[in-house]
Amino acid sequence: MMPFYVPPEQLVKDRADFARKGVARGRPIIVLRLLPGILLIGENSSPSLRKIGEVYDRIAFAGVGRFNEFETLRVAGVRYADLKGYTYARRDVTGKGLANAYSQTLGQIFGHELKPYEVDIVVAEVGDDIGSDKLFRILFDGTLRDADSFAVLGASEESIAGNVGSSLRDDLSLEEGVRLACAAIEQAEKREIPASDWEVAFLDRSSERRAFRRLTVDELAAARE
Repeated sequence: MMPFYVPPEQLVKDRADFARKGVARGRPIIVLRLLPGILLIGENSSPSLRKIGEVYDRIAFAGVGRFNEFETLRVAGVRYADLKGYTYARRDVTGKGLANAYSQTLGQIFGHELKPYEVDIVVAEVGDDIGSDKLFRILFDGTLRDADSFAVLGASEESIAGNVGSSLRDDLSLEEGVRLACAAIEQAEKREIPASDWEVAFLDRSSERRAFRRLTVDELAAARE
């Protein structure tokens, strides 16, 4: 029997629609550039299945969509960074290099595998000042974008981005950034989210080497007061 012919344009569109629907089901995450560093925050009620994680000294990862798929990417990114840092030097591990690697991987999967990955991810690298921070958004098809001051992933992306963009300033403190991000997500979701259901991490600009740390429930509650 002759195989059915599908135009390439239709095949790509179907793949993109499938992946986009999977990403849209994910709980939102916001990544913000702040005066003291970079904030990564999102709704996540699981205490062990993390959507935000450390990749290297001053680089963090955030992902939405299918957990097993973006966790596979995160672990691959950690191995890539460790190998490059060991082979060359720690300063040779950059957010841009990691984002390029993710872009190539997702593009290859989208174009050649039976099922595309249902994920969107952000690679964040904190610099010595707010002007040298780097935010890279990588879409399910490998499209690589350079985010300016913030990035939003997951459900209600456009609504949350509008809420954040209208109040974002370069001189926001960590506490102000937490309040802004929580309010933007809760306003878009039209419900209040308890402190225990947030996952919050911070890349601290003042750290000498490892900048990544997680905020506890008590720290989050204090920041929101």
